[in-house]
Amino acid sequence: MSDFPALPGAYKGLFLYIEPASTILPAVLIWSTPGAAWFHHELIPAPGESPHILEARTRMAIWQLGNCYLLLGMLSSFVFRAIRDALPGNPAGQERILGASLLAMAIADATHIVASFIGLPDALKYRPDLWNPTTHGNISFVIILLLFRVAWFLGIGRTRYYFGKQSSERAKST
Repeated sequence: MSDFPALPGAYKGLFLYIEPASTILPAVLIWSTPGAAWFHHELIPAPGESPHILEARTRMAIWQLGNCYLLLGMLSSFVFRAIRDALPGNPAGQERILGASLLAMAIADATHIVASFIGLPDALKYRPDLWNPTTHGNISFVIILLLFRVAWFLGIGRTRYYFGKQSSERAKST
């Protein structure tokens, strides 16, 4: 049996490695080079260079957004590994705790997608060919994450140990 049966294969690669890296990277970019002004400019695709200076409140909001990205990356990285390491012989327990985290992240994904889409100017909403990598990250990539979370809950490509089991089966496995 795998060391993390509740998070096998592609799910493990995506949620334990790719997603944490993809959420920690924006924080690093915001706090270093190219910086908060660049990130602010990239949120909505626009021609021209980013401003070099942001108003203090805007800069603070972008830095705090970077902190949220960092938090999400650390939670999925550290908490998922803690679940794996603390419950090695308990796949139902792993799945129950992992599922709580994935549900919270799925809700955040849905609201993030909607907020990002609504925030786009009308001329860009239905033109993904005009989106920049940041916009695709905020919408396209987050849609992929949400679809993988839904697939995980549906048991696609994995054995279910807790979710999708009857109450009597759950009691036996935890």
